[in-house]
Order: sequence, then C-alpha cells, then structure tokens
Amino acid sequence: MDSQTQFCTNMACPARGKTGEKNIIIHSRKPERYKCTVCGKTFSAKAGTPFYRLHHSIDEVTCVTTLIAYGCPVQAIVAAFQIDERTVKEWQRRSGEHCQRVHEHLIQQPQDLVHVQADEIRVKAQGRVLWLAMALMVSTRLWLGGVVSQHRDESLIRELVGLIQSSALARPLLICVDGLRSYVTAIQAIFRSPLPARKRGRPRLIPWPDIQIGRVIKQYQGKRVMNVLRKMAQGSEDIAHALLAKSKGGTKLNTAYIERLNATFRSRLASLARRSRALLKNPETLTPLVYLIGSVYNFCSEHKSLRLKLWIGERGYRWVRRTPAMAAGVTGHCWSVKELLLFRVPVPAWTPPKHRGRRSAVEKALIQRWCS
Repeated sequence: MDSQTQFCTNMACPARGKTGEKNIIIHSRKPERYKCTVCGKTFSAKAGTPFYRLHHSIDEVTCVTTLIAYGCPVQAIVAAFQIDERTVKEWQRRSGEHCQRVHEHLIQQPQDLVHVQADEIRVKAQGRVLWLAMALMVSTRLWLGGVVSQHRDESLIRELVGLIQSSALARPLLICVDGLRSYVTAIQAIFRSPLPARKRGRPRLIPWPDIQIGRVIKQYQGKRVMNVLRKMAQGSEDIAHALLAKSKGGTKLNTAYIERLNATFRSRLASLARRSRALLKNPETLTPLVYLIGSVYNFCSEHKSLRLKLWIGERGYRWVRRTPAMAAGVTGHCWSVKELLLFRVPVPAWTPPKHRGRRSAVEKALIQRWCS
C-alpha cells in the first residue's frame, strides 16, 4: 500500500484530489483503507473503481470484464463462471461507466489531431434502431469517442463533432467524412471560438483557421458500390494532401481507417454486425459497453501498424509494440485490463466557499495551502 499515490475523495475536504501532499496515511492494511489527516475521513483503496463494494475478487471481475470487452456472449460467461446474469450486467455497467470517466480524463484533452475520420454504425435494438457515431485519430489510431442516438440526424453529428473539438488544438486539421451533409454544417458551426470584446452580450464567434473537410461519397447501384466521389467541402486540396502525408493516412481522401475500427467494434459487439440475429435489449447499456470496448482498444490492445523498429547495434532490430494511447503519448506502456479498471480518476480540486466580509487568518492559510 502506497499512501503517496492516493488522494482524498471527500468532496468537502480542502485536500481532495491532491496526491503527494502527505495528508494520506494508512488506516488499515487488511481491508486496504486510507485516512485523510485534513478531514479525518477514511476511504477504501477501491473507491472510484468498479470494484468498490463488490463481494467478488478483483481477478474474477477483471476476467469477466475482459471477456465482455472482446465479444464473449454473456450467456457463455454465465455458464462458465456460474454467475447470475444480472450480476454480469451490473459489472458490465460499472466497468463501462468507469472507462468513460477514464476516457474523458485522459483522451479528451487538446492535442494536435492532424487527421480525423468519422462515421456512423446502425445498431439493431429490440423494437427500434439506434445509431452509433464514432471518430478516430488516423496517425495514432486513437479512438476519440462515440455518441448514441435514436436518429441519424444533425444533433447526433453535432455531439460527435463536439467530442472531436474538445480533443483538438487550433491547428491545421483534416476531417474526412462520408456523404452525410450534416457533417459539414456541424463542423462549421462548432469549430469556432469566441472573440473577446468589451461590449455586453454574446461575443462574436471566429471560425478556426485551416479546417479542411473532405467528403468521400459512395455511389451505389443496387447494393454494389459503382463509384467513389472524393471532393473538398471546405479548404484546399493541397493542404489536405499535406495533412494526409503527415498522418500517413493514404494518398487521397478516404474513410478506410474508421471503417476498419467499425469492423473491430462489430466483431466485439454482436448487435453492431450487419447480418446477425443478435439484438440489443436495453439501449441504456450501449454507451457503457461502447466505452468499455473503446478503452480496452485504446489502452490494452497493441496495434500492428503502430509498432516501431528498435535497432540493437550489429544484431539488427526488434519491433516495439504500441497501443493507440502509447502512440498518442497518453501512456508510456501497454495497460492490462486490471490496470485500466483500477485507475482512479482524480476528483475536481477544492474551491473555497463564497464568503462575505473579511476572512480569518486560518481560512486564508487554508486557501493559500490548498488552492495554490
């Protein structure tokens, strides 16, 4: 047990979310509990993880979660481990919501995306049809997130473009999409920043410079693709080809990389397959399940196209395998599923409450120590 890597989870504590402040001590070793010397509260080492207050072992829950993330049917897990189906569904929900928090904390951070591809998948649910829209950073194969909606409309695309914008820096960016017109209007509306002004009211929104939008439109005859039309909806072809070369995403506009990612998700989630009898019974379980699969893909799955050569003198070289998160610089090693589930997302830092009048010396010292 290492108390220096732990942080207080009490939302009323001034030291919440801070590590290395020497305010966390070991309270009990057998149940693995820590104590915060600032607020006096104790907390479990499993707080903030899917294992919190579970009566099963960590290894068993991790094994079941790994099987779910790689597409094993729930009925097979119930038959093999003799666990109630409702328990498996609860573990799936807990793990998915935890992975979504990890994704928002580590992946949705501003970075130079260079080249992004987006697409939608039709999801077969019981009595209805859902749509799953996802985005991918081409140079690192990093999954940027997904959005679920009942309709394939502009609100779905706007939410997906918002996820891309939250992970992007204001630098030259190529976004390749299919023939859905909503992508162009959503990108032009969301990739804007407010211009500071000394006037009251809503500030003027300035479009981001060098946002290139490429469209790949497939023309069908029956069910066969007869022609593929590639054109720029916004920006210059020369800049787009330069960004393609920088990201190593081909020599012409394409959506091949997001379609390969779609195939990966279809292989791990039966309700996404094109020709399958599997149906999604509860639509509320789709988002946690998608983030579980996507986080395991980002942090725990080594991608063959991302490996690098490591030269070892006269002996030649060996391949260094990398995950999408390693290629993007988010982590330095390949995570195990257990490490992913045990990762604790820090809580927001403490802010002093509103105060009328002068603050006392004790309150000033408290604010200076924990808000600096």
